[in-house]
Amino acid sequence: MSSSAVVWDSALLAYNFGSDHPFNPVRLDLTVRLATALGVLQDVPLLVPDPVQAEELYRAHTAEYVEAVKQAPMAGWDVGYGLGTPDNPVFTDMHEASSLVVGSTLLGARCIAEGKARRAVNIAGGLHHAMRDRASGFCVYNDCVVAISWLLDHGFDRIAYIDTDVHHGDGVQAAFYGDPRVLTVSLHQHPFTLFPGTGYSGEIGEGEAEGRAVNIPLPPQTGDAGWLRAFHAVVPSVLAAFRPQLLVTQCGVDSHEEDPLADLSLTVDGHRAIYRTLRELADTHAEGRWLAVGGGGYQLIRVVPRSWTHLLATVLDRDVDPRTPLPRAWTEQVLAMAPGAEVPTSMTESSDGAEPVFSRWGDGSGDPVDSAVRDTRRAVFPMYGLDPDDPRD
Repeated sequence: MSSSAVVWDSALLAYNFGSDHPFNPVRLDLTVRLATALGVLQDVPLLVPDPVQAEELYRAHTAEYVEAVKQAPMAGWDVGYGLGTPDNPVFTDMHEASSLVVGSTLLGARCIAEGKARRAVNIAGGLHHAMRDRASGFCVYNDCVVAISWLLDHGFDRIAYIDTDVHHGDGVQAAFYGDPRVLTVSLHQHPFTLFPGTGYSGEIGEGEAEGRAVNIPLPPQTGDAGWLRAFHAVVPSVLAAFRPQLLVTQCGVDSHEEDPLADLSLTVDGHRAIYRTLRELADTHAEGRWLAVGGGGYQLIRVVPRSWTHLLATVLDRDVDPRTPLPRAWTEQVLAMAPGAEVPTSMTESSDGAEPVFSRWGDGSGDPVDSAVRDTRRAVFPMYGLDPDDPRD
């Protein structure tokens, strides 16, 4: 059994709302080019996905909505179902391109379920906003929901979904809000200040699934130290209590301080620390089973390629020294595509490449994220037999 699988094919670049849209597939192309230039993908067979059939899409979407997506390119602008809007403009072969994204995440899930790999990564996935009957937030079909639903039918009954995108993982939460088999955890910018306006700490699931939705809304300008502080104050304890068989993680990088669409203040080094932590948690709580997908990220040159190259490297156990200079050939490719662009020089944003330092919750430091952490812990910890006010839990 291979330890890790990477799903990629250039056909995934067809999920393209247009050159002026923030969700530009060039970010994927530049990531794969950088990871290749650094040797991260050397001798790694890239798994080529196929589009999923409609029956698999019905796991996440209504038949009426799937048909609307198929017909949208012929119907024109503003066809309903969230399609034809500035966020989700219609493009040629929208159904086919979107189905391929779903197929790429489902391929990673199949590799893990069939024992072909312990880990799988698909940077083209992570379309976490798509709802059952509509497109939302640059997301047409929800690959995360389809993959989790498929896994629930193929040997798994405790799946933890962790969303580190700057936006709340609303589509995935909505799909499993009443399903006790799925734990959804989302750390995101506070919904008062950012799309989609959901993800409050009081959103905890319903019925038998109360406590299965965990939300940590963070104040704008939260940086590496605060973000990691909040994560470690909540996520490891809940995972230990839930005992997942597999981790699915949405690894959007729009939490970066340079991202044009949001207001958190993480760095590439913070993203690298997140991925290393997720790998450790998968090893500790899920026998190493880890399906990682991409997500948001709109600083196309300086952030996404470096952060997701670190993601690929982490999944493959080929961690890149953050002090590594960026290959000259890659820099030249970027400048040929975007003359005058400000291109980073190394895989870190710190002077020495060290991981961010953060204080633990409950140490009395008075960090501004403490109230968000406290609200979340008090909302869900008692349901797992944990003391929300005891920092040891």
